[in-house]
Amino acid sequence: MYAQRQLSYAPSPYSYTPNPSLSATINLDEEVKLATTTTERDLYDSLAEIYSIIVTLDALEKAYLKDSVTESEYTETCNRLLKQYKSNLSDESVSREFVDLETFKSEWEMECPRATERLRIGLPATVEQPSYNSSTSGGGAAGSLILAATENFITFLDALKLNMVSKDSLHPLLSDIIQSVNKVTDQDFENRGKIVQWLITLNQMRATEELKEDQARDLAFDIEQAYHGFKETLN
Repeated sequence: MYAQRQLSYAPSPYSYTPNPSLSATINLDEEVKLATTTTERDLYDSLAEIYSIIVTLDALEKAYLKDSVTESEYTETCNRLLKQYKSNLSDESVSREFVDLETFKSEWEMECPRATERLRIGLPATVEQPSYNSSTSGGGAAGSLILAATENFITFLDALKLNMVSKDSLHPLLSDIIQSVNKVTDQDFENRGKIVQWLITLNQMRATEELKEDQARDLAFDIEQAYHGFKETLN
């Protein structure tokens, strides 16, 4: 009797036997492209940019906490990253694919807790909580800074009276208020926290989304009270 020939592969309960005459239709040396059109390529580029911004912002927050960067360097870089983040998401197709920050982080297995908090607030830590009093630089400079802050309060309240209630109208004006106020005083005056809270609320809205009538009324009241609180610190 002939000795049974040993199989070069493990036996299978199925009757399939590889057929060498069949060849793969995929060229293994060919580069696989994520996008086949310019639109798709632009979309993936924007999503990759957002991913990079989140990672970079998280590293920046850690560096700031460790005093590895100066306050001015941190503020400038953080503002730039926040603007780039918003700019990328202003595209409807990118925003639709992105969904929201938590969904994007889950999909790409990202943690980045510090970047998440900074993007939620939409302001650098130095603006949210100023750590120095710049009003000590001299009477003339302080006078011009007070005037600028006062004008920003009035401009914002006038915008509300003119029924400018969309995020893209109000957020820049409110940002001007908090930044100009921080240049005058680092005191936590009455209702200063309301300015920051409304900035967070507006930051989480879509660009064209508008405040409801009762929200606009509450916002006007809170900013007027913050304006009075600011003026009291000057007395």
